[in-house]
Amino acid sequence: MRSKGVLHADTQILVPFFDVDSMNVVWHGHYVKYLEVARCTLLDMLGHNYTAMLESGYAWPVIDLQLRYVRGAVFGQTLNVRASLVEWENRLKISYLISDLATGERLTRASSVQVAVHVASREMQLASPKVFVDAVERMLP
Repeated sequence: MRSKGVLHADTQILVPFFDVDSMNVVWHGHYVKYLEVARCTLLDMLGHNYTAMLESGYAWPVIDLQLRYVRGAVFGQTLNVRASLVEWENRLKISYLISDLATGERLTRASSVQVAVHVASREMQLASPKVFVDAVERMLP
């Protein structure tokens, strides 16, 4: 979960009331939603978001998700969610850091792994499609 990544995108999220439990802390399941928002920002930055993935004939299901909670987020807190691209040639691995925007305090670390699945045949691909690899490599320094 601690891989730095070659590219990253930051997203700010203001914790809404409906995401907290009776103790005013974000319910653990909502963090996955925050990761998805950051992942979409990163994919948009690459110019190859979920719409482009599907148009190229591939779906990218999540096959692994890991989260490590350090401190709970609370109602009204503004979070910074950083999504960092770690792997892209054989699978899509992204690491995440959720922190308090004002203080920089680390709240949660996470990682997700997705694989390309050819939509028509429903076959998992052992390597990422060229169209996706090319999109990533255009953004590399």
